[in-house]
Amino acid sequence: MKLNALMDNFGARANVKRVGRGIGSGNGKTAGRGNKGQKARAGSRKQATFQGGQMPILRRFPKFGFNNPHAKEYTTINLGEIEKFIASGKINPKETITIDTLLAAKIVNRKLSGLKVLAKGEIKSPVNIVADKWSKSAEAAITKAGGTIKNK
Repeated sequence: MKLNALMDNFGARANVKRVGRGIGSGNGKTAGRGNKGQKARAGSRKQATFQGGQMPILRRFPKFGFNNPHAKEYTTINLGEIEKFIASGKINPKETITIDTLLAAKIVNRKLSGLKVLAKGEIKSPVNIVADKWSKSAEAAITKAGGTIKNK
């Protein structure tokens, strides 16, 4: 066997269809594209999503997600963190704890839309908290420890 004698099996390669080579070829004149119109032109094809000039459904609908521009984002703090900062002396349990006292003690960085108290951890000190929102279990834990929680 010689390299110059190698060849494909019969039918493995089809000849290229040569269009536009005269009427006698069977694919002359319009080259099998019919008469005029977008499909007859070079380099122009409608996409599968084309909907006759109306805005396609894929462009009308949002692709993912939605961000509510009016949503409120709260600065959150857990009861366990409050107890930890009371123990370290950053918070005075006798004073009312507000978002401003937490900012002054550098426990939180920013106010956002307000303060939300969550019940992760446990609190032993009786504290008075002024917050915008809180969980029911956080309220129960604070009242059980002898403290109060109220809205601004």
